Amino acid sequence: METPLIDRTLAIARIDWTPAPNQPSAARLAIATLTAIIGSLCADAIIVAIGAHLLPGTAGYGHFRFSDYAKLTIIGVVIGAAGWPVLTHVSSAPRWLYGRLTVLISLALFLPDAWLLIRGQPLKEVAVLMVMHVAVAAVIYCSMVLIAPARGVRGRR
Repeated sequence: METPLIDRTLAIARIDWTPAPNQPSAARLAIATLTAIIGSLCADAIIVAIGAHLLPGTAGYGHFRFSDYAKLTIIGVVIGAAGWPVLTHVSSAPRWLYGRLTVLISLALFLPDAWLLIRGQPLKEVAVLMVMHVAVAAVIYCSMVLIAPARGVRGRR
């Protein structure tokens, strides 16, 4: 039995259990995920390079090693990519919902960065990590909705 609060919350979130008539294919999801992984790793590397150039004190920071950020980036991309087909099954406005969830999850991912600051890590380096989070979120969102779109969604995307 659903309550009015749950019904309202689901309506606000546009979770109406109405899947898009044409779901993204497995092949498109795989290509979008691979694109998001490669794009995110490239974005991270570029942001680290720019950070080291503009803020010379950040060069050599431990979390800027490829091996350090690549593992976490790949895990995040796979989780983010897995969410897209789920949303296309439960919402008639999956792009709208995915975009908002991307923002909320990105904000939640700032919590470990805040923890680094509390533990005495340098602000400039942590700020670069935060920019990396935002870039990865943007790459995941664009890869999923553009490469593996849900087709035939009722008027809203």
